[in-house]
Amino acid sequence: MIVINDAKSYLAAQNIDQWQNGYPNTAQVENDIKKGESYVLVNDENLVLATAMFTLRKEPTYKKVIDGNWLVSEEEIYGVIHRMAIKKEYRKFGLATLLFNEFHQQLKVNDIQSLKIDTHEDNLGMQSLLKKLGYVYCGIIYTNYNAKRLAFEKIVS
Repeated sequence: MIVINDAKSYLAAQNIDQWQNGYPNTAQVENDIKKGESYVLVNDENLVLATAMFTLRKEPTYKKVIDGNWLVSEEEIYGVIHRMAIKKEYRKFGLATLLFNEFHQQLKVNDIQSLKIDTHEDNLGMQSLLKKLGYVYCGIIYTNYNAKRLAFEKIVS
């Protein structure tokens, strides 16, 4: 949660209202852990440097895309990333790219061709990273708490 809270502060400092409403919280992260969907990147001292949720479960809010379409049908199995955060002292070291690459490899091993993610329209840092990694903007989705998000997808296999 230290890493998540770092990210909340970072977003707030940029006047981005993403993650400013109590999400994600400890209960959500604990649920991710129980489901085996919480990932952390640690250093040699076992310090958590980054975290993300990665799943192969369908994301209900991805059923409806406004002003666009997914590259791969919602009927297909796909990966989803949520709640990615990097500890403030370790930003700009490529750790997010490392996490994305790990998730891409997991999809390839399982012969799953698509990874989907969404982000806040003001989160230009994540949007830039997604474009650099070859993700394609697919339209707008709304979260289950009715927040507008930009949807991206990458074909990985």
